[in-house]
Amino acid sequence: MHDLADTRRANAAQAADSLDIAALQARYVSGALTPTALVEDLLARIATRGDDHVWIDRLGRDELLQYARRLQDQGPAGKPLYGIPFAIKDNFDLAGRPTTAACPAFAYTARASAAVVERLIAAGAILIGKTNLDQFATGLSGTRSPYGAPSCVFHPRYISGGSSSGSAVAVAAGLVSFALGSDTAGSGRVPAAFNNIIGLKPTRGLLSTRGMVPACRSLDCVSIFALTASDAFAVLQVTAGFDAADPFSRNPKPAATWREVAGYRFGVPRAGQLQFFGDKEAEQRFAEMLLLIERLGGTLVEIDFAPFQDTAALLYEGPWIAERYAAIRDFFDADPDALHPITRQVVEGGLRPSAADVFGGYYRLKELRRAVEPVWQAMDVLMTPTAGRQYTIAEVLADPVRLNTALGYYTNFVNLLDLAAIAVPAGLQSDGLSFGVTLSAPAWQDTALCAIGDALHRAQDLPLGGLRYRLADTPRLVPAAAADGFIRIAVCGAHMSGLPLNHQLTERGGRRVRGCRTTAQYRLFALPGGPPQRPGLVRAETGKAIEVEVWELPAAAVGGFIAGIPAPLSIGTIALEDGEQVKGFLCEAHAVAAATEITELGGWRRYLAGQHAA
Repeated sequence: MHDLADTRRANAAQAADSLDIAALQARYVSGALTPTALVEDLLARIATRGDDHVWIDRLGRDELLQYARRLQDQGPAGKPLYGIPFAIKDNFDLAGRPTTAACPAFAYTARASAAVVERLIAAGAILIGKTNLDQFATGLSGTRSPYGAPSCVFHPRYISGGSSSGSAVAVAAGLVSFALGSDTAGSGRVPAAFNNIIGLKPTRGLLSTRGMVPACRSLDCVSIFALTASDAFAVLQVTAGFDAADPFSRNPKPAATWREVAGYRFGVPRAGQLQFFGDKEAEQRFAEMLLLIERLGGTLVEIDFAPFQDTAALLYEGPWIAERYAAIRDFFDADPDALHPITRQVVEGGLRPSAADVFGGYYRLKELRRAVEPVWQAMDVLMTPTAGRQYTIAEVLADPVRLNTALGYYTNFVNLLDLAAIAVPAGLQSDGLSFGVTLSAPAWQDTALCAIGDALHRAQDLPLGGLRYRLADTPRLVPAAAADGFIRIAVCGAHMSGLPLNHQLTERGGRRVRGCRTTAQYRLFALPGGPPQRPGLVRAETGKAIEVEVWELPAAAVGGFIAGIPAPLSIGTIALEDGEQVKGFLCEAHAVAAATEITELGGWRRYLAGQHAA
């Protein structure tokens, strides 16, 4: 295994150009890059790292170049991920290639590619190869593989996290732009935290698992590793969708498209329920993230974490362990000695539960789901550490079961409770290792979590993965369109949160999307009359960016809302500083002749604050 200096030199050599999706797309558009040139660059980066235990099966140079040339001939039209390199965990099928699930004796040649892999290739992405994993996706450390243990990108002595170990390291080391993993107990989140990248665990069934070797089929999710939340969201948009051939696929449900931290309630476990397993610096990093949330306008809510912990215990201590055995039953019964010793020990546990135990576990899970319902009434998002502590490879090999349990303390409950989650970088420690937090929310809040994760990520001055590029050099997450059946309206005065007319939105089922500003082509006035006091927003050639809130109203409620708007106000189209255009309050120009201009204050709230101070 190479030493720390070798690791840093390799990482520096691989950082010739950033692989975030926006950077690659810009270079393709300018003509500075072609898919064939990218492939040659990536092969050089991979060769520089040497035997890093990241890969199980890589496509050959000739095969990659042939595909890249064909892609160039076709051009980028209709291919949203044109020329973007990716990797897949080796429990996903790729037509004509072996699928091993990190068990050579289990390997078979796939007849067809996994559904999500097909979607990505159709979108123009370039598959580089298949990555290492904890055998049969059983483990959170990345050490349970006959193909070796990848280390985290920051230090060769420390675990990469698992089970999607190779996928996370491939992204963090700058070998691919994104990678697919699987996540049953935290496999798509823990490696993200240990390698300073984003790990998106979508709602169960949002991405098809057809063509993926199962771990616990009723809980398995396809996960996405990326350098930024924007990149993870771009991949999600391509891969999400109902698959009638997958019995576990689900039709998405409409959900709020939250856009920022301000105005949302972040649930945090009580102090006595937080565990950092002796890592005082990780505890400090988490405390700093709580302060960051408050600084960005979020509200912290202390919650009882006990029902989440009790749910987590069901995954390995309850009858769900039988599902791991069921996933590979025929192979295990025929050749149990082919398994890694710890994997075999875990899977053998699935022989013990009876059918009655399975029903008992199901009933207990239903009780726990009901127990967490009131907790969700008090919060919008649950925030926890992704893992309390990162261990060395030697520590995990010496005590594999107990330390694996510790790694899953904040992750094992998520799929059992049907939550979506995103792991977000939360700072680098003095020893050079990375720390991360996870945001969880009820099913179908995937877009919201990407947006909030992006906001928290960008509020820190962090590098991308283990590379020299920084997040500040990448574009922000593109605003999502309004949910089906909703219309967005920008408000700039008494309809804003906490102000006298806000109830006219909430009573009609309105939901706050975000706070932001207009472009710099608006003037703001305090109109005479009231109560309540009202502002007038006027479009002008020269003006200033004005603070607004964007709300979504059910389309059926918009007519009644507009009917109650008094002159001289009306609804027009407002341009926001990030490029989105929404409906919003504008004022007839003649009405501002007798009004007080307050444009320089930049918003109605600052005007009201001045009035109160006076």
